[in-house]
Amino acid sequence: MTIRNSLIGIFMATTVISVAGCKSAEPQGAQQAQAIAVRTADVTGGQTEGISLRFSGIVQAAQRATLTFQVSGTLKEQAVELGQQVAAGDLLARVYNPALEPARDSAAARLDELRTQYQQAQREWERSRRLHERGVVSEQSLEQLASRRDTLKASMATARASLAEATRLLEESELRAPFGGRVEALLVEQDEFVASGQPVLRLSSPQGREVEVRVPAYMLSHVTLGNELPVWSVQNRARPPITGSVVEIAQAGSVRGELHPILVSLPAGTLQPGEPVEVGITPTVTSATTVPMLAVMKSNGGASVFRVADGVARRVSVDVERIVGERVVVSSPELTSGDQVIYAGMTRVADGDAVEVK
Repeated sequence: MTIRNSLIGIFMATTVISVAGCKSAEPQGAQQAQAIAVRTADVTGGQTEGISLRFSGIVQAAQRATLTFQVSGTLKEQAVELGQQVAAGDLLARVYNPALEPARDSAAARLDELRTQYQQAQREWERSRRLHERGVVSEQSLEQLASRRDTLKASMATARASLAEATRLLEESELRAPFGGRVEALLVEQDEFVASGQPVLRLSSPQGREVEVRVPAYMLSHVTLGNELPVWSVQNRARPPITGSVVEIAQAGSVRGELHPILVSLPAGTLQPGEPVEVGITPTVTSATTVPMLAVMKSNGGASVFRVADGVARRVSVDVERIVGERVVVSSPELTSGDQVIYAGMTRVADGDAVEVK
């Protein structure tokens, strides 16, 4: 009896130990859920940058002008030399036109004549008005004098305008610097005849540099105002590029094969006018965002996919645009190229579940 009781005690102890061992070896399924096995694929698309293209141009002054006379005549005086520095308002050249001074003097004399006649007519009208008040002069005579006086006043205004025009034309025979700068070119020699509007000289300011490049129409969409572009010096290839800023962009025209200008402002003190440079423009292409067709789910809330990040699945809403082969073109601000989306095993997945990619 003692031996039997001992055997029963040993069996029960062994059973307790076995049960305890089984419980200790049991996974913590009740305490922590297991990760769901899924398969994922990459999201493709987004913005990609192409090969940088270089366009040639010549550095030029940001403020420059080709100066002309507004009147024709013979170039009698050239007051500057090539490369000379001038200040705003300095005399650059003068033409001689034999008709300008006589026209000004004639207009001034005509104005003096009309002014004298008007003053005389005004005095006559004053005397006639006083006589009309006494009944000596008729109303009709007074009105005739007033009409003559007013006509002379209007003629004076016309003569004054003619004098101002003749004076301005005479002043236009002198060419003065509109801003301070350097004389780049003298296009007419002294004693040559200069037609109205004919270029006489070129003037440039030392303040500011820029370069104009011409590009095909399709490149205009790859630049915007304020974009920073690299600019290389052609004369010194070893020199690192400087950074320019886009200040003007032309509009695409309807002429086939036409090149369109883009103006790039350069930092001060970097490149000199006349220096050949190359401006780099890198086209940016936006390709369609696609996911596998099996990754798209449809529900009452619309189409969506499960994006996996850090072992957690998150539902992301998408707008389906079209189907391309076995992939679907979608649009969503939350998806970027390279994201992982579930395409197999998602029927067991809910938003926020832990997943294991197989």
